[in-house]
Amino acid sequence: MTFSSEDFCPISENLFGRLYRSSPEGITILTQTMPPSARAMLAYYCSRRAHLEDLGLAIAGTCSAEDLYDVAGRAGWDLFARAEAAELPQTRKLKSRHGVTLATGTF
Repeated sequence: MTFSSEDFCPISENLFGRLYRSSPEGITILTQTMPPSARAMLAYYCSRRAHLEDLGLAIAGTCSAEDLYDVAGRAGWDLFARAEAAELPQTRKLKSRHGVTLATGTF
């Protein structure tokens, strides 16, 4: 079985985990060390998954329109426009996974 480029995560699991758990400021710092094409691939990869969409938009906000276009064509331009229209990465809150809480009341 072969995987298309949108099924392939362009970074290591370790780095992906760090990005997933990062604050918006941390995302910007972590992605600054990545080559622009890898950053654009990662933004596109995340944006195509509902649970990672906010992360994808935050990463896309650190990319140029040209890099996103090179990776994803018109979808890259659309992603760039959505990232520009979104709140600034420093002020937006990414969706986070919330733990399960149990009721503590007496019955």
